[in-house]
Amino acid sequence: MALLDILIFPDKRLRTVAAPVEQFDDGLQQLIDDMFETMYDAPGIGLAATQINVHQQVVVMDLSEAKNEPQVFINPKILQEAGEEEMQEGCLSIPTVYETIKRSETVTVEALDRNGKKYRLDADGLLAVCIQHEVDHLLGKMFVDYLSPLKRDRIRKKMTKLIRDQES
Repeated sequence: MALLDILIFPDKRLRTVAAPVEQFDDGLQQLIDDMFETMYDAPGIGLAATQINVHQQVVVMDLSEAKNEPQVFINPKILQEAGEEEMQEGCLSIPTVYETIKRSETVTVEALDRNGKKYRLDADGLLAVCIQHEVDHLLGKMFVDYLSPLKRDRIRKKMTKLIRDQES
């Protein structure tokens, strides 16, 4: 397994729309394992392949305290959304920034597991928010897109400074 580099906003590669996964091979299994290792190390609860500059529809999540309930969503599609709730969100591609975002309260998602088996999941609460957040990444969208232009610009400047400081 390997730790992968996570792209930091405003990196333009985060805006790339991911392609569907077509091959369930050893390379995909390695990618999934590396994504989990990277997410746990960050530490985070969700990671989309787009965030590590792999533009395939792969998402990994683990919302458990013990980090022992890994979930894989390949080619996820949100089929239904209902209700509305506000929750504070963060993102591994926007470290140290948390903002309150309005999203659907419940979702039904259809996806493939790591072996290519189709499943459907009804989610609410944090899981529903996390699914929407990560599916957005696969579509080239980020949680800052739900904020006012002023807030988004402030975050962009903060991240640009963070990147500059890390490079020097």
